[in-house]
Amino acid sequence: MAKLVYYSGDVQGVGFRATSASIARRHPMVRGWVRNLPDGRVELLADGPAEAVDAFLTDVRDRMASYIESEDIFEREGDDSLSGFRITH
Repeated sequence: MAKLVYYSGDVQGVGFRATSASIARRHPMVRGWVRNLPDGRVELLADGPAEAVDAFLTDVRDRMASYIESEDIFEREGDDSLSGFRITH
């Protein structure tokens, strides 16, 4: 199971991507990536067991709540080719 999340608000230039990658290390079952978008949003893909993905996204939301104004979440098919969690550009 995978979830693609678009975060809006004051989410760029505040360590959002680095914080997400750090949180991902505490959720080793989660694979994926995070990147800034040209329109000021941050895009994050989390893939793995449903419970692990949900726990990871909850941790990201809790840690970065003061920067997030809204989040749009879309479920996607899992991608077995992913490994680890990384920051992309």
